[in-house]
Amino acid sequence: MAVLGANQYGKAESRVVRIVRGADRHEIHDLNVSTSLRGDFDAAHVDGDQSAVLPTDTQKNTAFAYAKLHGVTSPEDYALALGRRLLDATPAAVSAQVRVEQYAWDRLGRHAFSRRGRDVRTCVVEVGRETVQVTSGLQDLVLLKSTGSEFKGFLVDEFTTLAEADDRILATSLTAEWRHDPDDAGDADWNASYSLVRDVLLSTFATTYSRALQETLYLMGCAVVDTMPGIAEVRFAAPNKHHFLVDFSDFDVDGLENNGEVFIAADRPYGLVECTVLRESPG
Repeated sequence: MAVLGANQYGKAESRVVRIVRGADRHEIHDLNVSTSLRGDFDAAHVDGDQSAVLPTDTQKNTAFAYAKLHGVTSPEDYALALGRRLLDATPAAVSAQVRVEQYAWDRLGRHAFSRRGRDVRTCVVEVGRETVQVTSGLQDLVLLKSTGSEFKGFLVDEFTTLAEADDRILATSLTAEWRHDPDDAGDADWNASYSLVRDVLLSTFATTYSRALQETLYLMGCAVVDTMPGIAEVRFAAPNKHHFLVDFSDFDVDGLENNGEVFIAADRPYGLVECTVLRESPG
């Protein structure tokens, strides 16, 4: 006999753009918002009874309305307010999840902007009846070290062709998420916290010698946890964006040598390294 398992529903990727029209200049908040509700919605699946269901269209409308009614001082603050509203509007729900991606714009003038081609700020907020969980993050943060990285001493078998490297390019497009202590959700300065974590990630990557991408991610996570007492864990997903030295030996050109200066950037296949750094539990 078949039975219904875990389920949730919501509205994915509502593109919410809020313009704050100040007297002297405008501000832009460009968001991609996804919402979902979890709870007792069995009747909707089993009996086709929608009486407990808040339509996904209503979730979308609420996301737009709250950009005005509550405002967008930070993705986390907006997501918390939106999640609480959806939970209040849906008695059958036990939790509401709100995912937000924020796209950055550079100012060109009082009322003009240029979309910044760089990393995207993210957050995931889980609002329950008695608990709140906030996870901040970023994605598509492209990083590269032109030296200060090696990779050697790895396992070798009959299919291994990779040469050991004492000095290589280390590059990645980083996705990082950090989970906040629930006790800090009430009065956190989300923008300041995000800026500090991002700065710590960048400075650690730039100044730490790397014996492997795994080691670099671990050290970056340790630096965040050690710097930010309100962060319980940091999760990373990092593709290794390989750069291979171009072989000039077959070129019939006098004096043409490649002394670690010209590389081919290979976009796939790529190594993918994922890890989590946790704050050690007391005792």
